[in-house]
Amino acid sequence: MKEEARANLIELHYLDESGFAPTLPQGYTWAREGVRAIVPYEAPEGRRVNVIGSLAPYGANPRLEYASRTTSFKGQDVLEFIWRQVGGMSTAVGDVPEGFERAKRCVVVLDNYSPHHGKEIKGQMSALEAAGIELFYLPPYSPELNMIEPMWRHIKHEEMPVRSHSTADELKEAVDTALDKRVAALHALRTTEAVAPAVPSVFALMLTVDHTHALIANCLSEAA
Repeated sequence: MKEEARANLIELHYLDESGFAPTLPQGYTWAREGVRAIVPYEAPEGRRVNVIGSLAPYGANPRLEYASRTTSFKGQDVLEFIWRQVGGMSTAVGDVPEGFERAKRCVVVLDNYSPHHGKEIKGQMSALEAAGIELFYLPPYSPELNMIEPMWRHIKHEEMPVRSHSTADELKEAVDTALDKRVAALHALRTTEAVAPAVPSVFALMLTVDHTHALIANCLSEAA
């Protein structure tokens, strides 16, 4: 499927959910010599932000779709996200216009999280098929096969400089800002012709550039 997506024969989307706590993972911090480092911490109760996202990293139109909220995503929420934001359908869920035909197959890769197999999605499988949307379930316990997983990790560890947030609204704004930057970066790549068709993954390139910048920064700090 990856080769088909690289050749622009299908749309290949990787879907997953991720949760963001008020205090994000802390890998390191700075403090004056001889002074104990103090890292702010906020308890997560009732202030977690959940995100559902879909990353299409291959082909001529790489894109990221997401929705965030302070409540969980149920089966109906997942179905509506797939139908509208991933599949681009403007009709009510399950309503396929007469004569509708999608230009390219839309394949959505997802894991076996229970809402992905819920009755809401199972009840609309025929409508999804009629809309040209195909669900592809990964084998159990194989997160490494979902291309959106590295993005979640990178955003949590690298793209949210403020590591502790006192309110859910503040945390949600920070999460949305980081994700909007990803959306904009992918949109910018779509509007240029600088990326050759042979490039295996636009998202992989973005991660490589980010990692290179981090290495340069580390080298400079060590040299100082």
